[in-house]
Amino acid sequence: MEHYPLLKMLHMLPGILLLVGVLVHLFMLWKASRSGDAAVLQRKLKRTRLISLPVLGLLALSLPVTGMALVGIVGLPLSQTWLLLSNVLFVVLVVLTLLLAGRLAAWQAAGASVAASVPRLSAVYAGLIILLLLVIMGLMGAKPA
Repeated sequence: MEHYPLLKMLHMLPGILLLVGVLVHLFMLWKASRSGDAAVLQRKLKRTRLISLPVLGLLALSLPVTGMALVGIVGLPLSQTWLLLSNVLFVVLVVLTLLLAGRLAAWQAAGASVAASVPRLSAVYAGLIILLLLVIMGLMGAKPA
């Protein structure tokens, strides 16, 4: 197998896993919060913060590395608008992820006495992360001029 198709697959796989992982965790935490069992919710929050967020973070941080390698192999200039915009959106994605991690920590620390705004704000952050991932994937797929 040539290097370019292999690297392209190694670039697409973490992106897809990242999107699916965020969707699954959003659904899992929503379902646990609706069940009313505080112990289950605390266990899910702890597992999400200690295991899943670092793994999803590593997947996300691999994307710029493989993306720049792909751009270098193809020989595209780094000044293209779609590439610059996707890099800026990726920085926004990292900031939103850090904000989400903070909200999840506050949610876990509050326990059963959590204010209604904390889960709502966490869901907004997760929704924005999903939207940004889809926009970045769209930019990578369409490569507009």
